[in-house]
Amino acid sequence: MDILERACALEREGKHVVHLQIGEPDFDTPEPVKQAAVKAIRDGQTHYTHSLGLPALREAICDWYRRTYGVDVDPNRVVVTSGTSPAMLLTFSTLVHPGDEVLLTDPAYACYPNFITYAGGRVRRSRTRPQDGFQFTPETLADPLADSPRAVVVNSPANPAGTLAPDKAFTTIRDSGSTIVSDEIYHGLEYGGARARSALEFTEDCFVLNGFSKLWAMTGWRLGWVIAPMKYVPAMQRLQQNFFISAGSVAQWAGIAALTVCDEDVARMKAEYARRRLVLLSGLTKLGLKAPVEPLGAFYVLVDARHLGNDSLALARDILEKALVGVTPGIDFGPGAEGYLRFSYANSVENIEEGLARLGKYLENA
Repeated sequence: MDILERACALEREGKHVVHLQIGEPDFDTPEPVKQAAVKAIRDGQTHYTHSLGLPALREAICDWYRRTYGVDVDPNRVVVTSGTSPAMLLTFSTLVHPGDEVLLTDPAYACYPNFITYAGGRVRRSRTRPQDGFQFTPETLADPLADSPRAVVVNSPANPAGTLAPDKAFTTIRDSGSTIVSDEIYHGLEYGGARARSALEFTEDCFVLNGFSKLWAMTGWRLGWVIAPMKYVPAMQRLQQNFFISAGSVAQWAGIAALTVCDEDVARMKAEYARRRLVLLSGLTKLGLKAPVEPLGAFYVLVDARHLGNDSLALARDILEKALVGVTPGIDFGPGAEGYLRFSYANSVENIEEGLARLGKYLENA
């Protein structure tokens, strides 16, 4: 956020900043989604819904899991939320008791620790290896799982590295007795024939978080969901009723359209992400900024910049000031990514190429 706020200040001064730090699709929301929202408004669908979400939307979510992963989900296990962040809040508030330990990869999405500590839990970071794409493996899980953490968070495809968790990570956690909390917000954004696995393919005793922000380019609609073990749903429902009442009605009707009639729009956006990914990967490699493992999902590349210094925040600030390119410092994601930089390809090829050109000049003078 420091980088983004400074970038905005530079833009107010009339300077042109290339934003490669933003984890937000630059595409417009698909037209069928917008049309569904307009219809919902005109039809008067502007009131509270069931606290768990519109039955039709929960059914559509279950159908999507059946088509995509071949798993059957009971709609009564689905809690529709005002984005995936509230889904995390409900999940950790229900699952975690004061003092419970929750295991994270290091590096990991920056907001996980905040939700865990808010619920009274203790965060344990497990240092993952660059050669493993900063994902859990049975080897890196062995010691932390011996302490029986309450839950283990798996993010695949991952933020910040864009890598996929191996199947054995899911089975190792499942067999340990710890609960899997699977953040699947980047599912559907995989490339080169790769496919992210849902935790539901390995066990029903898990929490699966997802939403419409990334795959369907609906960040501002604030619509997500969590699939929970049935025994936790009543408590989550009570929290939903008290904290949020329900997700927005209009957004929910739009979500049904996203799941049912937008496959072509998603395919088009995904093809463009795939093109951008190759441009960014190739350009960064030529500049001597290499990803330890090729990212196969999401829209991020995490590169090793330790040859330029070990203070990634200072480096990101310097790149912004001198090259007018916004990048995300690795330290945002934990000590395990210090010295790394995250680049996002949720931007046009033209802007990516411009950013790479500016970065090349910056490195020539470094």
